[in-house]
Amino acid sequence: MTEQSLPLQGRRIALPESRELNLFADMLIKRGADVLRCPLVSIHDAPDQAPVLDWIRTFVAQPPDDLILLTGEGLRRLVSAAERAGGSLRDDFVAALANVRTLTRGPKPGAALRKIGLKADVVAVEPTTDGVISTLKSEALQGRRVAVQLYGTEPNLPLMNFLRESGAVVSSVSPYVYADDVENVQVEQLVDALIAREVDAIAFTSATQVRRLFQVARRHVGEAALLEAFANIVVASVGPVVTEELEQCGVRVDLMPESSFFMKPLVRELVKLMGVGPDVSLV
Repeated sequence: MTEQSLPLQGRRIALPESRELNLFADMLIKRGADVLRCPLVSIHDAPDQAPVLDWIRTFVAQPPDDLILLTGEGLRRLVSAAERAGGSLRDDFVAALANVRTLTRGPKPGAALRKIGLKADVVAVEPTTDGVISTLKSEALQGRRVAVQLYGTEPNLPLMNFLRESGAVVSSVSPYVYADDVENVQVEQLVDALIAREVDAIAFTSATQVRRLFQVARRHVGEAALLEAFANIVVASVGPVVTEELEQCGVRVDLMPESSFFMKPLVRELVKLMGVGPDVSLV
């Protein structure tokens, strides 16, 4: 890509992405953007691995009828936990997964399945909890054994209550936790940059990022100041779950991919709205 064709030349974009921060940043830098990186969320394996391994071993010994995968991170952590346990547990877990109907909430769990040579049997009509529920509403769940991979420590009571009220026998696992141990000073600096209009846009890829930013901003400058800052920059969202979180906080979302909720389509939308020229690599 030549200098003349860098569509985001002169634009500064704040990125609160964590696990895939470098990949996302590189895509924007390649298109000429100046990137302000600030990972807002740290993700760790569940501190107590015993319940996770017990769940995996039960899954292998007595596979459920259905597995609902809410996040790709969750499946990756489960496979890693099984691998660390040693022996044949990882291979046994993957083999069991192949014989269980899997329902994914969105594209990321599907991508994680493909990494281990599998694919989703059912994809939720929308990548939300409500989308998962809507997908299953017409099914006879009475007596079916349904396993649910949760995200973080969120119990997802709407989904769990729906399954139980439908007669399903439910088990759940929380393979990772979100840690609030990211240095507050880094987040405060991001808030200050937003208020000072030192960035042209901010691109969110998870609802947890939104919650973390507001949590710190309320203590640092107050929520009103952050909302005013958002009103003066482009706010980008990777998908409906993030958009809903932002809108509930009172933030106007300026752009979101129409159907494919990944980073590359998000970059494409940023180029469409903010680009100064065509992005030949995405045409």
